[in-house]
Amino acid sequence: MFLQRWALEAGKVQSLSGSQTITSQGGNFELGFFTPGTSRNYYIGIWYKKISEQTVVWVANRETPLLDTSSELKISEDGNLVLVQQSNIAVWSTNSASGTRDSTVAKLLDNGNLILRDASNSSVIIWQSFDHPTHIWLPGGWFGLNKITGERQVLTSWRNSEDPAPGPYSLEIDPGGSSEHFLMRDRSIRYWGSGEWNGRIFSGIPEMRLYYIYNFSFIDDDKAKYFTYSVYDPEIITQHEIDESGQIKQRTWLESSKRTLGKSSNVHWANQATYIDG
Repeated sequence: MFLQRWALEAGKVQSLSGSQTITSQGGNFELGFFTPGTSRNYYIGIWYKKISEQTVVWVANRETPLLDTSSELKISEDGNLVLVQQSNIAVWSTNSASGTRDSTVAKLLDNGNLILRDASNSSVIIWQSFDHPTHIWLPGGWFGLNKITGERQVLTSWRNSEDPAPGPYSLEIDPGGSSEHFLMRDRSIRYWGSGEWNGRIFSGIPEMRLYYIYNFSFIDDDKAKYFTYSVYDPEIITQHEIDESGQIKQRTWLESSKRTLGKSSNVHWANQATYIDG
């Protein structure tokens, strides 16, 4: 079953299960159950709608796989978005709302961000997937540090191509206070550093001068310290990713027509991971 232009709304669509999928309003992203590679495990994820080879950008239950699609993604009694097994046992939840089922609405946005918002005030976002990235960093998303809550946005590799559980490599901002971000192994060994932000680019990534495609920003204020970016051409599909080998790539698909994009893409930049901790 295919549900076009969906929002998981309290009192309307109560659950998502089986082969049901949800497409964002502009048709850029799709949400549903998927199995990576030849794995027999099922996960709730978000992937590009316009790319023929399924390219997953976010996974909800990456550490708690399901054995089938009889589970449901739904709004719970307390207003959270929750993934429950057939026995009604929760395997994943947003764990952010404290209201009722009728007080929240979940929606997949056209930038790939899955949000849980207040039903009566659309400007109040209770939870969003951009605050909890997995291995992909999308335009409009961010990674860094919330200085108020102490919450960190970290990109973490998959364990392997068929297991989205957190792998050994992560990309995170320097907890020591600088603007640099590091590729870490096992959250303790530094393999690569971006260099400091000079107001336009990070000194260790000269490829960031590709300003005809990307617009990068580094924000550091009283509330947060984070890195974000956008693209000038809305027809460009792009992502930053950290793969299971620890390589960080900036990948772009160019949409030359309205057809579905193939699996080929351009890698504009990839780091060369080098052990740097003494």
